[in-house]
Amino acid sequence: MKQILQNLKTGNTAIVAVPAPAVGRDQVLIRTSCSLVSVGTERMLIDFGKAGWIEKARKQPEKVKQVLDKIRTDGLLPTVDAVFNKLDEPLPLGYCNAGVVLKVGKGIMDMQPGDRVASNGQHAEMVCVPRNLCAKIPDEVADEEAAFTALGSIALQGVRLAAPSLGERVMVFGLGLVGLLTVQLLRASGCQVLAVDFSEVRLREADAFGATFVNLGAGADPVSAALAWSGGRGVDVVIIAASAKGDDILHQAAMACRKRGRIILVGVVDLNLRRNDFYEKEITFQVSCSYGPGRYDKKYEQGGQDYPVGFVRWTEQRNFEAVLEAMRAGQLRVKEMVTHRIPFADAPNAYGTILSDPAALGIILEYQQNVDRTPTINIVGLKAKGGSPQDDIKLDSRLRGNDRKENGNDRKKDGKCVVALIGAGNFSKMTLAPALAKTSARLMYVAVRTNGAAAAHIARKYGFDYTTTDLGAILADGKINTAFIATNHNSHPSLVCKSLAAGKHVFVEKPLAIDIDGLTQVIDAVALHSEQHLMVGFNRRFSPHTAKIRELLAGRTEPLTMSMTVNAGFITPDHWTQDPEQGGGRIIGEGCHFIDLLSFLAGAPVETVSAQMVGGNGPVREDKMSMLLGFADGSVGTVHYFANGSKSYPKETLEIFGDGRVIRMENFRLTAGFGFKGFRSFRTWWQDKGHRAAIAAFVERVSSGGAPLIPFEEIVNVTKTSFAAVESARTGKVISV
Repeated sequence: MKQILQNLKTGNTAIVAVPAPAVGRDQVLIRTSCSLVSVGTERMLIDFGKAGWIEKARKQPEKVKQVLDKIRTDGLLPTVDAVFNKLDEPLPLGYCNAGVVLKVGKGIMDMQPGDRVASNGQHAEMVCVPRNLCAKIPDEVADEEAAFTALGSIALQGVRLAAPSLGERVMVFGLGLVGLLTVQLLRASGCQVLAVDFSEVRLREADAFGATFVNLGAGADPVSAALAWSGGRGVDVVIIAASAKGDDILHQAAMACRKRGRIILVGVVDLNLRRNDFYEKEITFQVSCSYGPGRYDKKYEQGGQDYPVGFVRWTEQRNFEAVLEAMRAGQLRVKEMVTHRIPFADAPNAYGTILSDPAALGIILEYQQNVDRTPTINIVGLKAKGGSPQDDIKLDSRLRGNDRKENGNDRKKDGKCVVALIGAGNFSKMTLAPALAKTSARLMYVAVRTNGAAAAHIARKYGFDYTTTDLGAILADGKINTAFIATNHNSHPSLVCKSLAAGKHVFVEKPLAIDIDGLTQVIDAVALHSEQHLMVGFNRRFSPHTAKIRELLAGRTEPLTMSMTVNAGFITPDHWTQDPEQGGGRIIGEGCHFIDLLSFLAGAPVETVSAQMVGGNGPVREDKMSMLLGFADGSVGTVHYFANGSKSYPKETLEIFGDGRVIRMENFRLTAGFGFKGFRSFRTWWQDKGHRAAIAAFVERVSSGGAPLIPFEEIVNVTKTSFAAVESARTGKVISV
């Protein structure tokens, strides 16, 4: 299928072939009939992409601070590489979609193939959308009208927060699509509306919908107009649907309000609130969040958990339904706002129109009914837009800003290690794929379930032959002998077992499992398929700093005392890694790295664990934990995993004491020795945590044979130790592993 993607580094927009999405539980697969270009939002993204580096930095000062902090801790080159990789990622455009259901996932009972639905799906021939982010279209509403549903819900949520009553006077700043929809919803609620904008075309639209208007383009003063219109009292409510720099609109809104009036921000303006504006009139100010309750709640949006209607009357989905009903009843007229209808194949021209035509408002993209539903695409032989392979190469370079030669993939590789990369998240994009591209491995597949755009980008950039949303195709392909797994943590045991059963060697990113049941499944699978390699991505034992430390400790005569401090950084409580069922929590999900490192340096397994987490009533306490590990050789180690530190402090610091000597390693950039003859320090130009070395060593071991790089019993010991640490912190007991 085809999808519209934009490159944030170059600002280029193109139609790209990506694999058709697979359908998961509580998801709906939709063939798009039309989608609406959100002029304001998408123009902002295009402008950002086309801006120079200085302008990009100026628009995101908080990101600049993060970059500077990363340079201090990780070094310049890794930071530059991370920034360029982030900007190089293709951004799917669009969130206003209407189409026909092709397939529904498990758990969905109220939709079936053939139903027409509106959703927040992207500009793509097919979209896979969670159940709570789509709604059935009434028979009386055309697909073209239904494409306005998501924007209508944004407007409706702003109106709901304003809580207008019959006869109130409401001022609307900004008459883009959301502003004009807001005008109509307010009129349907029995309000008088004063519409404010610079565009005569949009003011005429507002007039047609029953609003009085103020033409800023003709020099009118919105505050004076509002006071005159309201008989000197001031308006009851101001809804700001504009996108503008500065705080002028917010100040004018406050000046136009009556005492104890309300201001609702739906658009984007600077929030430099002037105290006197709000203090003297006791004005209420609130920012509206997108489609309504449920937005950004992953359990609602992705997990399909609805809010009880008796407690939350209007959710995102119920707002979708209300907007569609208002269209059916004639209370929302959207056809009059359509200014352009463009075939999807000509979509890049639509974005040229957005930038050049000030009269552009409702731009509808129209799609063909015949869609390629192939879950696997051949990157090498792909013909973009029905053209030649050369066309695809040209399109690819526009999207990537790189070519295959830059990433070491200008030649076909015929290595004995033939790889499928499962997962296209940040770790795959930033670490696994670049490292694999530097090895002798033959890169065959990038596999995902729904995010085909990310998978296709990785495949194009790093020289994979195919990208697919069909995991079965990888497992059944006899040419694939190695699977690299980088998916959500709870899926690791199942994917490891399936890959081993299919005869593949497996490199799985940590953790191996998040509970004892998953670990037991893997242990049983390894026993059945012992001829295959299974490795967990414990990369830190492959760092040159770790190698130097092992070299320095080679002649030790007594047990070690080791202290690992991890300045892990804050992650929000609702992040998937914090979810015990999906991510396992940060100790199991990431703390295992440092347990493995200390065990590797001691050369002995962990026997006992005693852990303590912080007290208090914080939403997450387990990511602020100290673990005391007792090793079989008598060594002891502590891992301090803290998520409450400063980003400007080094993330990982290791200290080792023994034989009257001390080793201190800071952030895998500097290792210093105290008390060693002939050694003072070892430094690398950039942070090297051993990712590339680990992956290269695994590829070589698969190709050449030999013993496992990490003995399986060590992997099991580290995994059990991470479980024991969490149990010890919860129970206060010392746990034997």
